[in-house]
Amino acid sequence: MENHSRDKGKATQTDNDDKDDLQSVLTLQRHLLMEAKTLDSDLDFAFQLQMQEAFSASLSVHHPSSSLDVTLSPPSDMGFDYVTLMLQDIERFEMERKDREESEEEMRRFRNDLNRSIYDQNFARYIMNVPEQEWNNYGDNYERPYDGNVVESQNEGFRVYVKGLVSEERIREMKVTVGGVGVAICDFWNNLVLELRKKLDGAEFMTGEMAGVEAVIHGLNAALSLDLKRVTLFVDDFLVYQFITGRQQPGQSKLGTKVNEVSLLQKRFTYFQPSFAARNDMSFVFKLARDAIVSQITWPVETSNGKGLKETCMICFEDTDATQMFTVDGCFHRYCFSCMKQHVEVKLLNAMVASCPHEGCNTEVTIDSCGKFLDPKLVEIMSNRKKEASIAVSEKVYCAFPRCSALMSTSEVLQYTRTVMLVAEQSGARKCVKCHRFFCIYCKVPWHFDMTCIDYKRLNPHPAREEAMLNTLATKKRWRECIKCKHVIELAGGCYHITCRYLFFFFHGR
Repeated sequence: MENHSRDKGKATQTDNDDKDDLQSVLTLQRHLLMEAKTLDSDLDFAFQLQMQEAFSASLSVHHPSSSLDVTLSPPSDMGFDYVTLMLQDIERFEMERKDREESEEEMRRFRNDLNRSIYDQNFARYIMNVPEQEWNNYGDNYERPYDGNVVESQNEGFRVYVKGLVSEERIREMKVTVGGVGVAICDFWNNLVLELRKKLDGAEFMTGEMAGVEAVIHGLNAALSLDLKRVTLFVDDFLVYQFITGRQQPGQSKLGTKVNEVSLLQKRFTYFQPSFAARNDMSFVFKLARDAIVSQITWPVETSNGKGLKETCMICFEDTDATQMFTVDGCFHRYCFSCMKQHVEVKLLNAMVASCPHEGCNTEVTIDSCGKFLDPKLVEIMSNRKKEASIAVSEKVYCAFPRCSALMSTSEVLQYTRTVMLVAEQSGARKCVKCHRFFCIYCKVPWHFDMTCIDYKRLNPHPAREEAMLNTLATKKRWRECIKCKHVIELAGGCYHITCRYLFFFFHGR
């Protein structure tokens, strides 16, 4: 530990000496350029004075009577001012150097905080494993202050999630191809350590696989900047996974160069393990990559509320306020509220599940997110339709109260009722998850307290008024109850074969 501290101190001192030397060189160079510029200006001024005196003498010889008060206009400077250009280069270099030093200093603080956090977690786990009796006797004496000399991050395993995207977007009337990279670094317990998103330069010439390899390079460089030595890399593109594991060689030379760069970066880790991850496990880093793309297709505008951002919808091609753009959960494609409203409404009218409008994307539009642009009644229809499709026909239960009629599954309503009634399964009583009232699952009526189902049916041999009216209408219209789902099905004229809406087929006898 002492050797590490001594080496670290020597390295820091060497870095400071190098910075001082570079600063001295830059200062000297600027001083010399300023002297050269001053000297050049003095020489130019002296030359102009000499020319003016010579011109005045020439005029006095040829025209004695003319006035000698003649000022020679200096010739326009047609030459290139290289000195000024070099001074500007030095200033730009110093600014870049200052920004780089600030970035490195911030990264050093980040690494120190990370090491301290890992050290505290390890010490906390050590404390948790101390036997109770030992802790009671010596607990007050346990201490292990962090001295900053041990690089904890080099001994721990980290997870690096990466995603690269290339997408064709529209900025006003112009169609563009842009790319973005998302990187997330987590510790062994999947706690987020660092996340970043960057745009991809030259995305118009990239394939999806090349963008994925670029994301790997950005992720590994980010891990190295934190002094991480043991990493597991997660990608969701199978072809990229094949490239970085060496199981498949890229056909393009440019892509091959990037894959070779990944191979060189791998060698800088003491442990490196690529892993193929499911798309659902990469949604957070996928969003980072999409955010990097969105940042390139929006532009600032002045609005009545101050500064805002505009974005072009890929369906209607209208320039829309960025706050009025809807992001599809999962794929993160973006469209304006108006277009999404029409898209979802058409799907609902055709009894279809709404999915992302992007070509080739099958991501389902979530019900909760549709509340931003849909009427609440339509949102409720979507929710009911999805729930109805997810429950098996034999498992469907409806609340017996007509003003509620909430759809539930038998297991769902039973589990909910057990929270207030231990004998719910034997009694047949169920509590509605929506209106919270009790009903009988066997008699399909509000719960008959202090009465068994047999007693209730004996005392109520005739069906309820609403049910009687339905039976009368069904008899008149020659409807038939499905023998499986118990729903009443309308009989088509001239045909006695019936298919229930749940696709159960049966024959209507005459």
